[in-house]
Amino acid sequence: VCQCNGHARRCRFNLELYKLSGRVSGGVCYNCQHDTTGRYCHYCREGYYRDATKPPNHRKVCKRCDCHPVGSTGKTCNHLSGQCPCKEGVTGLTCNRCARGYQQTRSHVAPCIKVPTNANMIQAESAGGGGGSAGNGDYKEGGGSQAEEMKKYCGKCKASPKKLNLNKFCMEDYAILAKVIGHDRASQDISTEKFSIERQNEIYKYEINIQTIFKRNPMSGTTSSLLGRGNMMLLVPRKSIECQCPKIKLNKSYLILGRDSEAAPGYLAIGPSSVVLEWKDEWSLRMKRFQRRARKCS
Repeated sequence: VCQCNGHARRCRFNLELYKLSGRVSGGVCYNCQHDTTGRYCHYCREGYYRDATKPPNHRKVCKRCDCHPVGSTGKTCNHLSGQCPCKEGVTGLTCNRCARGYQQTRSHVAPCIKVPTNANMIQAESAGGGGGSAGNGDYKEGGGSQAEEMKKYCGKCKASPKKLNLNKFCMEDYAILAKVIGHDRASQDISTEKFSIERQNEIYKYEINIQTIFKRNPMSGTTSSLLGRGNMMLLVPRKSIECQCPKIKLNKSYLILGRDSEAAPGYLAIGPSSVVLEWKDEWSLRMKRFQRRARKCS
């Protein structure tokens, strides 16, 4: 008799399992239904978790994971508890709110960041507890005091100036037009000893597709001297992501200017002197004009 908890009508005999069980049972359920899996259809399949309020043979014993699209790192939860994998600073069964000591940002990559020291004191005095929670799929906006602390923490964004002039073009080692095609959170395992950017515990890798090269460092051996059309990794500090300085979106094209000294060999990186601007087609003529005048760069 098949012992499939009512989730399968057929089972098959497996001799190896029969021997391993001490010749007690060798049955394996076939084609488990109701989002179940396992030898006896006693587990929930990936993307579902066990509803503890229902018996194992209930048709709705497995519930779909409800992981928050912003706060979680994936759609798969623990098959027993339903706990979703949360991003740093995010908590809750579905990763729908900021943990105590963290505050909400507008970034979908790092939705919760550690509250700066002064803000921690403010938060400790308030009765608000943890950070914002998610309603209707979006995190709620934080309070005014948090916004002020965030402004102090981030400072003025210099990576996205309103104007770009020849002097700035001359000061940078490279200038490229690139499209952002992917991103990957990464621990700071890439050597950053040569980074002149502000040290952070984490960096983010963005995969970019270089479409046009307007300028590169003529000195051989540097990263920019080897630039070519194609895919490359752009390293962005955590603080830049949190502060949206610059604002980087997938499938958007950007004019990127930077220096070789601000990245490990073989990478491009956002540093204190970098410029990242969302590309506008009318800039093509300006960039050609900069290229012609670049010979006068001191």
